[in-house]
Amino acid sequence: MMHSFQFLLEADPLIFPLLSLGIGALVGSFLNVCIYRIPAGQSVITPGSHCACGKSIPFYHNIPIFSWCWLRGRAHCCQARFSIRYPLVELLTALLFAASAWMHPPTVALLGMVFIAFLICATFIDLDHMIIPDRFSMGGMLLALVASTCVPELHAVEANIMLVARIHAGLESLMGALIGAGLVYWVAALAERLFGRPAMGEGDVKFVGFIGAFCGWQGAVFAFFGGALFGTVLLLPWLLYLKCRAPNTSAESEAAPAVAGLQVPFGPFLALAGLTYFLGLNQYVDLYFQQVALNFGL
Repeated sequence: MMHSFQFLLEADPLIFPLLSLGIGALVGSFLNVCIYRIPAGQSVITPGSHCACGKSIPFYHNIPIFSWCWLRGRAHCCQARFSIRYPLVELLTALLFAASAWMHPPTVALLGMVFIAFLICATFIDLDHMIIPDRFSMGGMLLALVASTCVPELHAVEANIMLVARIHAGLESLMGALIGAGLVYWVAALAERLFGRPAMGEGDVKFVGFIGAFCGWQGAVFAFFGGALFGTVLLLPWLLYLKCRAPNTSAESEAAPAVAGLQVPFGPFLALAGLTYFLGLNQYVDLYFQQVALNFGL
């Protein structure tokens, strides 16, 4: 069966990305369920999809992206509004799955889709609740370690003896997890000592460990510093807007602490950096680290 699939890929390279596009939309629908139910401690399996009014949603009203557009963002049973985030998560997942299929060989691309699904869930849960559940960080880290030993290509490891390749890839994954989590931990500890309050949560530490286990230590380092850069670029205009919007009256003293003490989840920026590394930037980042190592004679 795998031989037939490989033959199809060679016949038309677009087949796998297009197939991944459809699969991604379906997975995105399930991720919406996970994003809503996991923080609430509910099962993601039962009950089936249902409206806020309690009525079940039939499958023909639950087609990813299409159903939301067809129903104009309203439930068919009670006309309650559905957030536009539902189709956006489905579309985002579909596009990222297709990008993974386009950028990587099939086996690595499939593992990448799992990586992407974990990142999307963690991102939106962090945005909603300021937490990253352990099942996406610690669970993802363990899954990446196992996947690395089974598929050494995930870390671009090649060896004539498969056992050697598996051990090498497993060590690359473990080193990525330890360096990623350790880097964030010590930076957070130093920042807390300097500023007198926590700078990053424990969830961020474990989350970078997960990214490192999947992408290697280079991906973990890039996720941390790249995430900080993305956060600065994306948040600075918003913070400037809040500062300019604050009234120049006595109320300004009350508004200032709200702006200065604005709590922003770091997980989404870490996920964005991890995604950009996995979906193409890894070549340039790895080359940069190789050049640095050569300059220092390592």
